Amino acid sequence: MIAELVSSALGLALYLNTLSADFCYDDSRAIKTNQDLLPETPWTHIFYNDFWGTLLTHSGSHKSYRPLCTLSFRLNHAIGGLNPWSYHLVNVLLHAAVTGVFTSFSKILLGDGYWTFMAGLMFASHPIHTEAVAGIVGRADVGASLFFLLSLLCYIKHCSTRGSSARTWGWFLGTGLCAGCSMLWKEQGVTVLAVSAVYDVFVFHRLKIKQILPTIYKRKNLSLFLSISLLTFWGTSLLGARLYWMGNKPPSFSNSDNPAADSDSLLARTLTFFYLPTKNLWLLLCPDTLSFDWSMDAVPLLKTICDWRNLHTVAFYVGLLLLAYYGLKSPGVERECNGKFVTNGKQNANGHSCHSDVEYRNSEIKPSFASKVENGIKNNVSQRTQLPSTENIVVLSLSLLIIPFVPATNLFFYVGFVIAERVLYIPSMGFCLLVTVGARALYVKVQKRFLKSLIFYATATLIVFYGLKTAIRNGDWQNEEMLYRSGIKVNPAKAWGNLGNVLKSQSKISEAESAYRNALYYRSNMADMLYNLGLLLQENSRFAEALHYYKLAIGSRPTLASAYLNTGIILMNQGKTEEARRTFLKCSEIPDENLKDPHAHKSSVTSCLYNLGKLYHEQGHYEDALSVYKEAIQKMPRQFAPQSLYNMMGEAYMRLSKLPEAEHWYMESLRSKTDHIPAHLTYGKLLALTGRKSEAEKFFLKAIELDPTKGNCYMHYGQFLLEEARLIEAAEMAKKAAELDSTEFDVVFSAAHMLRQASLNEAAEKYYDLAARLRPNYPAALMNLGAILHLNGRLQKAEANYLRALQLKPDDVITQSNLRKLWNIMEKQGLKTSKT
Repeated sequence: MIAELVSSALGLALYLNTLSADFCYDDSRAIKTNQDLLPETPWTHIFYNDFWGTLLTHSGSHKSYRPLCTLSFRLNHAIGGLNPWSYHLVNVLLHAAVTGVFTSFSKILLGDGYWTFMAGLMFASHPIHTEAVAGIVGRADVGASLFFLLSLLCYIKHCSTRGSSARTWGWFLGTGLCAGCSMLWKEQGVTVLAVSAVYDVFVFHRLKIKQILPTIYKRKNLSLFLSISLLTFWGTSLLGARLYWMGNKPPSFSNSDNPAADSDSLLARTLTFFYLPTKNLWLLLCPDTLSFDWSMDAVPLLKTICDWRNLHTVAFYVGLLLLAYYGLKSPGVERECNGKFVTNGKQNANGHSCHSDVEYRNSEIKPSFASKVENGIKNNVSQRTQLPSTENIVVLSLSLLIIPFVPATNLFFYVGFVIAERVLYIPSMGFCLLVTVGARALYVKVQKRFLKSLIFYATATLIVFYGLKTAIRNGDWQNEEMLYRSGIKVNPAKAWGNLGNVLKSQSKISEAESAYRNALYYRSNMADMLYNLGLLLQENSRFAEALHYYKLAIGSRPTLASAYLNTGIILMNQGKTEEARRTFLKCSEIPDENLKDPHAHKSSVTSCLYNLGKLYHEQGHYEDALSVYKEAIQKMPRQFAPQSLYNMMGEAYMRLSKLPEAEHWYMESLRSKTDHIPAHLTYGKLLALTGRKSEAEKFFLKAIELDPTKGNCYMHYGQFLLEEARLIEAAEMAKKAAELDSTEFDVVFSAAHMLRQASLNEAAEKYYDLAARLRPNYPAALMNLGAILHLNGRLQKAEANYLRALQLKPDDVITQSNLRKLWNIMEKQGLKTSKT
């Protein structure tokens, strides 16, 4: 128990500093934007959607079905909202629990000694676990590991009680249930059933390869055959149910996720896929270089036989075969057991029995529990526990290392990554056991005390180095900026791109732009990076450059709806309404099939339709606008905020004088978002129009209360006051609106109008002049400025603005009329005019 507690405590202590870490990398999509975590979403949706909240049968689903992990996220969200501290706490506690259970499992194999302690400490401190523990989405691997070990321990109890207790099938049921739970945490959890079979055959029954078939053929052990058959049946059933539930289709991934899978060269695919397990083993052995992401070109493809990395591949598989041969060969004469030499079945002194090699061949296979008749009553009593031999542990360790990793090898289906460190969480158990039993075997083999001490302290030093590396790596996971900077060496394209997003969120615009350009230097066709750079440029009013990068993004990924959306918005603002209309229409027709994030795509399509409706609205095509808005409502996803769309529906109906329909949609807008300011203003206008003046004023005042810094609210209230002939109050509202939004043309222009209507012509002149400076090429602004100057007696300035307005709009009748009146006055006063 002490070993378990100390190992768990180390696993807990090493990750305490991650409790203050923020959400990083994949956490945003799995937690922050996952609708399945929200209380208004029925919890049953978790069992129909994938890990990222997409319907499992959708063509673009990742097919990662981990409902128990998502359910744990939902509980976190219910208790602590989006505070990352509680999410990290659960991860750390789970890792501590897994470490304790792993140490208990090691004790079954290694005995109650310091080698068990070593195995537990090595697992607790291994740096490869950092991503799984410090990264919140890694909880899937940690949770799966916990139930993986519990399932294996249940099966060990089943083996030890088989034939001597009726409870043995209770333990088998526990094995099946825990295996199912492990798979519902993460897919690879189901592999525990294969590991259990390896334990039963090669550890509990100590069979060698040559003995398996004769044993089954001669029916020497029907209980073994029955257990293995049930394991096979249950594993097949779980996999079949899993395949059926995800729609009987494998997921589809982009080229950048797994470049080897997309390679046209069979040689390159084969060499690379054979090499990748070698690279994974090296990360377990020497986790010096770790990264949050190993996709894209992080591991360059092996394209020829001459690639020197093929030597690593050959060395890896030769070593693997030698270890397998060592564990499965027929036993020799001299053996060791629990760290002591055993010759001919007699142990030097260790307190545990151990069979000799002759006994292995000649003895019957016996369970670890035997029946005893005492006083005529048959009782079950436990025999002294017999520890497995080094060869047995090597076989089990190899199975723990290899079998859970098989789903990630691209052997049966292509996966969406090149290397994923968190996938190595379960295989690392086999690695830690393999290193420990290897060190123990060397310790036993050497005779000199100095060499024994050297082996022991070398193993202890390895654990210390692993712990130090884990502590350092945890620092990288404190925040996204540190994490992405640490990954530049391994995956520069992905790391620079993600770093650009972080720097942009910190308002470090020039640094963010540089980061995006660095990412594109390494991989020029990344649609997301092209789009992000375009968005950055758009937000900084560099519209021509933004359009260029949006077009490149669309060229790289024609289904990128958000790029169409922002392209259309820029074109609309530039007055290129026909181009904008075509862009929005094209976006609205893009299907969401085989898209990685269909929810985000649908949101962009809905926004495109919303902006297309606004375009029609501004052109006075209100029926067309309504048709588009209705289509948007049909297509919008659950997470889309509909208040602006509903409000514009109301506006369109208002312009068509369909006031009951307009009121309905204004109310819908307010129901969807009770503090939506535009809906308060537009609904206030409708109430005023229908004679409900006091109610209207309440909505205008509520809008001001919701955001006292928004000039638009004062402007609408001022217009209402003006219509009520409350001129002084209206003038105050107009001035307040123009002061708050002095860079917003519509607000300033409307404020000037109100002041003019309130006969405050001097103040009106000030704001007409400001409006004309905000839009120097807008004829209406120049004409109105000329008109107020005309009224205020500044005749020559008035003439200049009238003439400028006519240059921009020569056929404007009102401006022409005003100019003729102005010339008449100027001639009467003897002033020189431009016509003379």
